[in-house]
Amino acid sequence: MQSPLPIKHHRRSTKGQLFRRLLMLTIGAIIFAIGLKGFLVPNNIIDGGIVGISIIGSKVTDTTLAFWLFFLNIPFIFFGYKQIGKTFALSTLYAIFIMAIATKLLEHIGPLTSVDLLATVFGGLILGIGVGIVIRSSGSLDGTEILAVSFSRSTPFSVGEIVMFFNVFILGAAGFVFGWDRAMYSLITYFVAFKTIDVVIDGLDQSKSVWIISENYEEIGLAIMDRLGRSMTYLNGEGAFTGDGKKVIFCVISRLEESKLKDIVRDFDEQAFIAIGNIHDVHGGRFKKKDIH
Repeated sequence: MQSPLPIKHHRRSTKGQLFRRLLMLTIGAIIFAIGLKGFLVPNNIIDGGIVGISIIGSKVTDTTLAFWLFFLNIPFIFFGYKQIGKTFALSTLYAIFIMAIATKLLEHIGPLTSVDLLATVFGGLILGIGVGIVIRSSGSLDGTEILAVSFSRSTPFSVGEIVMFFNVFILGAAGFVFGWDRAMYSLITYFVAFKTIDVVIDGLDQSKSVWIISENYEEIGLAIMDRLGRSMTYLNGEGAFTGDGKKVIFCVISRLEESKLKDIVRDFDEQAFIAIGNIHDVHGGRFKKKDIH
């Protein structure tokens, strides 16, 4: 079926952009491999997804982990090419190749710690950093997320729910292979890695969008600009019940400024309506703070 919209040709990446992407993909994949071979694998702890299946397969068949990591992901790379695009597929192929090579080179290093709790937490932390860097560079290190994106379009479940469904079976299999205490440690690793990925992708200084409705919108707006150094926009709104016209203040702040903004609003109107949401990325406009004198 022909697309109703004209197709725009995307500009090719410059050599500098391409080099930076390959560098970050390389760094992310190597960090991930260090987390695997330095913490998880020597202590019989696994991660979710294809990585978890690879660790189990390597253990059961006594074959190299690098083989499983690379070849189990190949079908998902082709799938990702059709579902997401060429850049994503090539970035993912490169990252997985580097991850497999690094895992092979690190095959004979001993565990960086034999303490189960340390291996669980730091292994998940390092894995999350590696995955987050790769995702920020338009790639992936695990094929189950690609599959989940496709399934989510034809089922009532979200991507996160589908990934979790897969991982329940994978972590359950780990219980039979490594023991149930290892499976429980693996669950902690998965949780730590999941949260770390969010921090790496969104940043520690996560942005937040704010909507404020108040009769004292002018005073609040001036105070936000003066005390926070943030620009904002006045939006025209209308009350659904009363039909009265209202001004809505919209602005973007950092996570660390949330508490101060609430104090500013309460100084002028304790009954003001405030809605705050997380933003994954901000581009353009005048988001950067102005100097506060």
